[in-house]
Amino acid sequence: MRTWHCSSNHAEAASHMPQLEGLTTKNIQLCTGGLWREKGKKKKTLKIGRDRSLNFDPCCISYFTKGEYILLGGSDKQVSLFTKDGVRLGTVGEQNSWVWTCKVKPDSNYVVVGCQDGTISFYQLIFSTVHGLYKDRYAYRDSMTDVIVQHLITEQKVRIKCKELVKKIAIYKNRLAIQLPEKILIYELYSDDSSDMHYRVKEKIVKKFECNLLVVCADHIILCQEKRLQCLSFSGVKEREWQMESLIRYIKVIGGPPGREGLLVGLKNGQILKIFVDNLFAIVLLKQATAVRCLDMSASRNKLAVVDENDTCLVYDIHTKELLFQEPNANSVAWNTQCEDMLCFSGGGYLNIKASTFPVHQQKLQGFVVGYNGSKIFCLHVFSMSAVEVPQSAPMYQYLDRKMFKEAYQIACLGVTDTDWRELAMEALEGLEFETAKKAFTRVQDLRYLELINSIEERKKRGETNNDLFLADVFSYQGKFHEAAKLYKRSGHENLALDMYTDLRMFEYAKDFLGSGDPKETKMLITKQADWARNINEPKAAVEMYISAGEHVKAIEISGDHGWVDMLIDIARKLDKAEREPLLMCAHYFKKLDNPGYAAETYLKIGDLKSLVQLHVETQRWDEAFALGEKHPEFKDDIYVPYAQWLAENDRFEEAQKAFHKAGRQEEAVRVLEQLTHNAVVESRFNDAAYYYWMLSMQCLNIAQDPAQKDVMLSKFHHFQHLAELYHGYHAIHRYTEEPFSFHLPETLFNISRFLLHSLTKDTPLGISKVKTLFTLAKQSKALGAYKLARHAYNKLQGLRIPTRFQKSIELGSLTIRSKPFHDSEELVPLCYRCSTNNPLLNNLGNVCINCRQPFVFSASSYEVLHLVEFYLEEGITDEEAVSLIDLEAPRHKRENKWQEITSNNSQTLRLDETMDSMGDDDPFTAKLSFEQGGSEFVPVVVSRSVLRAMSRRDVLIKRWPPPLQWQYFRSLLPDASITMCPSCFQMFHSEDYELLVLQHTCCPYCRRRIDDPSP
Repeated sequence: MRTWHCSSNHAEAASHMPQLEGLTTKNIQLCTGGLWREKGKKKKTLKIGRDRSLNFDPCCISYFTKGEYILLGGSDKQVSLFTKDGVRLGTVGEQNSWVWTCKVKPDSNYVVVGCQDGTISFYQLIFSTVHGLYKDRYAYRDSMTDVIVQHLITEQKVRIKCKELVKKIAIYKNRLAIQLPEKILIYELYSDDSSDMHYRVKEKIVKKFECNLLVVCADHIILCQEKRLQCLSFSGVKEREWQMESLIRYIKVIGGPPGREGLLVGLKNGQILKIFVDNLFAIVLLKQATAVRCLDMSASRNKLAVVDENDTCLVYDIHTKELLFQEPNANSVAWNTQCEDMLCFSGGGYLNIKASTFPVHQQKLQGFVVGYNGSKIFCLHVFSMSAVEVPQSAPMYQYLDRKMFKEAYQIACLGVTDTDWRELAMEALEGLEFETAKKAFTRVQDLRYLELINSIEERKKRGETNNDLFLADVFSYQGKFHEAAKLYKRSGHENLALDMYTDLRMFEYAKDFLGSGDPKETKMLITKQADWARNINEPKAAVEMYISAGEHVKAIEISGDHGWVDMLIDIARKLDKAEREPLLMCAHYFKKLDNPGYAAETYLKIGDLKSLVQLHVETQRWDEAFALGEKHPEFKDDIYVPYAQWLAENDRFEEAQKAFHKAGRQEEAVRVLEQLTHNAVVESRFNDAAYYYWMLSMQCLNIAQDPAQKDVMLSKFHHFQHLAELYHGYHAIHRYTEEPFSFHLPETLFNISRFLLHSLTKDTPLGISKVKTLFTLAKQSKALGAYKLARHAYNKLQGLRIPTRFQKSIELGSLTIRSKPFHDSEELVPLCYRCSTNNPLLNNLGNVCINCRQPFVFSASSYEVLHLVEFYLEEGITDEEAVSLIDLEAPRHKRENKWQEITSNNSQTLRLDETMDSMGDDDPFTAKLSFEQGGSEFVPVVVSRSVLRAMSRRDVLIKRWPPPLQWQYFRSLLPDASITMCPSCFQMFHSEDYELLVLQHTCCPYCRRRIDDPSP
């Protein structure tokens, strides 16, 4: 036993009801919800929706169209259609007795009804389309009780639930009217935004109306009842009524001011009327023989399109009532709202687009055309409305074929492809319709053609009126060069054709437009042809053409860039020397291509000696530069300064000094040498440092000739001389302490370390180590028997920071020296050759005699005290006079001559005769060596003319310092011991030592003057 509970009341269904047997649990749930039992089992279903009251006892129920609707029959003797929510939509069929069963044929709209009296009825349910359209808004009925408003452009949709059967729908601008069984609802948009889709109820007319069509305006609704039209306000008050002669077949709102809108009405008898809602009288627009099925008015209301019952589309001129044209196979028609002369109509499965009176353009389309806005066509197919994007290319080209550019532009604005826009732009440009062409090129963003149009418009403003010339420019831009050339020639501007062909490198055509042998034009053509050959990578041909055209600069550029030296020198030799610019370019490329000979030839041709000097300097061709400098002294600075810098960079500093000197750049020479000297000291190249300091001193002495800098430079000179001597001696000490083998004799190292110790009484120069000096002195003193001095050196070392590698040796030496006697060997004690005083090895006064204060003169190699005494000239005696007096060598008396001179073929010997008296007895210089004993001041030896005259030239050494220094004179007190003085640095050596060192180094060991250098 199964029990079914209905939502209206509880009624038990007999077990013989066959339709209930087929219901599934789901169907029952979807229908009403309830409870059923079977064989002790209990299953509960889910209730959907709320209860609905029925006015009869239901006896049968069935789903219709997949559950969207419900068929219900019973004691009311009829079958009713409900929504799935229980809203009654209407009666399917009335019977004479109770309806016991109703069934739906699957997947169809057929219904079979069985009654109590045995009657079986068969029905087909057809749902009519209820919808409304205004421009891009389309409203239609959905599920019989809802209204969906669709924006055809943005594809937005909004659903309005009415919960009752929707009978009619009307839409207009911001108004929406929905007719329900017992009332009419009027909605309005929330805002005036064209894309707003929010509706709200504005008014309700609670009345039951029967009508065939419903139309809504801004303030009224229009009801169509067969032949009658009624105008009602939103409050439901009837304001006007129009009675027609025939049945109303079509009605449409065509717009107007609020409250004064116009209606377009089509009748069955072929009459077409225009009615204003505020006017009682209808206006007859025209009358045709056939019934009206569909109609529409153009945007400007000048034309009327009608579809009659014969499926013919007829277009009339409203003002003249003239039939403009007609087209067959039409079931609906619509004018384009944005273009006056375009309409579309559908029929026979095709969409037909017609522009003006041109032939129809067809494309396949299913459905009915209900609107045409720009390039979008609104089509209703079955129950769905869609917006179809239709390119307007065909009508646009129809206008273009007839040179109707403005109309074609209007069509293109509705929607065409970029290719179509470009075609329109080109056609308008060729038709000299510049305004349309400019708009079209703006659409495709073609700046090149826009610039052309702007230039043509500017020329027209200046008064140019030659259309052939304008069209020729257009053709040239389009690539139609021959047509452009013909127009240029026809308009008398052959030069423009020549320019065009030359720019295009079409030189064969360009020759046809040359003037009558004008050399300028011929040269111009050849030049452009050469430019073209250059651009297509044919440089040799371009060079030949440039030369023939006289464009030597361009020919030189190409030849130089490709390294064609032979071609460059040919051009340079053919050019006149007055053509400086191309010749200078040739010289530049010769230098760049490493051909200084050709560059020099070119500079000589144009007489550019300064550039020639720079060339020699850059290529380091110093001999040629010096030869040119001899002839033209004004270029001395340009030659010797770079030469000096080059020499300095190549470590040829002596030559660099001379070059700086010749260039007059003394300060720069000093600055460079100071930096080099510092680097040598830092790198422990003390021999080089001594040499650089000597050079610096000589440079300062040279600068001191300037009275303004004399004092400063002389001070620097003496300082640098002193440093040079220190570093020269310290070089041996450094090598002795750093290298495993010694290159000097112990006596030499002993003398050097003593010399440095006595010289370093004040500040110690950079790089000189007192530790190394004392260490060397201690070791050599101990080895030579100067134990007292060695002990002093070790004691001094105790107060200094000693490197680790010396510590063990020094500590051992300090201990062992204590076992030695506390005195020095007498053989090592230096002798003063002026006063014959033995000086201590450790002299607190420095390198001077402790008795006479006479400065010692040291050998620059062994650092022994030389037997030389410096003497000075009496006041009034010049250096030249002194030398002449010394050179006189006044003859002595025979009895007084203690020297014997022996002359042979190959030698000249001076021998002292031991049997005679010593020369000191009669030598006036010896008498001058005396001084006042006990004085602490140094008393120099000053000689007179008579003493000078008595001196032998062989016994006198002269340091011939350049001004502003005075010469220095030295007298040898032991003539047998030969002493040699370097004529460049004035350093003294034992002759044997000097000769040996010169043979080893081929130069002076101090100033590095080469033995083959004749200059002092």
